[in-house]
Amino acid sequence: MAPGSRLLALWALAALVLPSSGEDDDGGWRRGGPGAVAEEERCTVERRADLTYAEFVQHYAFVRPVILQGLTDNSRFQALCSRERLLASFGDRVVRLSTANTYSYQKVDLPFQEYVEQLLHPQDPTSLGNDTLYFFGDNNFTEWASLFRHYSPPPFGLPGTSPAYSFGIAGAGSGVPFHWHGPGYSEVMYGRKRWFLYPPEKTPEFHPNKTTLAWLRDTYPALPPSARPLECTIRAGEVLYFPDRWWHATLNLDTSVFISTFLG
Repeated sequence: MAPGSRLLALWALAALVLPSSGEDDDGGWRRGGPGAVAEEERCTVERRADLTYAEFVQHYAFVRPVILQGLTDNSRFQALCSRERLLASFGDRVVRLSTANTYSYQKVDLPFQEYVEQLLHPQDPTSLGNDTLYFFGDNNFTEWASLFRHYSPPPFGLPGTSPAYSFGIAGAGSGVPFHWHGPGYSEVMYGRKRWFLYPPEKTPEFHPNKTTLAWLRDTYPALPPSARPLECTIRAGEVLYFPDRWWHATLNLDTSVFISTFLG
């Protein structure tokens, strides 16, 4: 069975065989709970735990993605991102959700607590991207400043850029289909997030209104080795760097809490 098909075949089974972790492990976001997506072991993105800035600029910043480990300690920020603490601090705040498609986005505003308690459910594999509401990117920095000030971004900047944060929480099986923009980082606080990446000159085969889960089911298994993306799962405490204009799609294997630092 092809890797993508095998992963999806285990999608429903995961709800039966993977136990939910406690608050200490998953922040109350039910890692491994119903709807969790089984993880494919394939990883073609290099992991580096001892990277210097000079090495980053020479080998990765303008060339290829890399997963960074151990450069910052965000344990305090992670604790503040638990389900209980976020609801206590921001439950009544209005958040803006976007549809999970590539080019056009419907926007929906609703209280954060309503999103968490009513909409943060596993992705329906048959739903289209414009039917899927996703909390990521449309944050009022002033309202979330009390949270963001505890976050330590990756220390490697790029000349002529300044960082901007995008904070997100999404259900198991959800994700954003292929798209591209400027360079940046993505760090997971809770859950697991799988990435698929292509260089700018290699446009992926995808439908802009189909979810990443559908792409993994319908397109990925038929790709010849030469047409496969770079891919890997990042876990809590890991940071993925992606260069400018690289195509990428994401898939949340669990209910995931994550923050990106865009360099614009």
